[in-house]
Amino acid sequence: MNTRRWITASASIATAAFVLFVAPALAHHSSTPFYDPDPEKRVDIEGAVTRFVFRNPHAFLFVDVTDASGETTEWQIELGAPVGLRRVGWTPETLPIGTMVKASGRPSRADGSTGLCCVRMTRADGSPVLEGGRVEDASQNR
Repeated sequence: MNTRRWITASASIATAAFVLFVAPALAHHSSTPFYDPDPEKRVDIEGAVTRFVFRNPHAFLFVDVTDASGETTEWQIELGAPVGLRRVGWTPETLPIGTMVKASGRPSRADGSTGLCCVRMTRADGSPVLEGGRVEDASQNR
């Protein structure tokens, strides 16, 4: 096989591998179809953890949020994959039931839903969820 054919074959294999393996993964991780990307529509919530579902493909944290009228609504916070969360120190025991948290993130686009994605989260007193964790200003997330 001459050099030109070898280069063409290699480029074709690399392109096919990208299309078959990388492109679907990139498409899957887009949150824009489900959560509003408009920075003006960020939502801030504070409440008590009711459940922490730590399984693939994404972990979910459920928080009971009480509004000014005293009505409580369960919010769903979509987090990353458990393997990625574990790498930075999160475990299913990181936020026990009843832990008060504050979260700021992109609201769900679905009418009537109470979901957040791409959150900045702290404990109720403003401290990081994990010791040694960093707390970023909302302006750094844009």
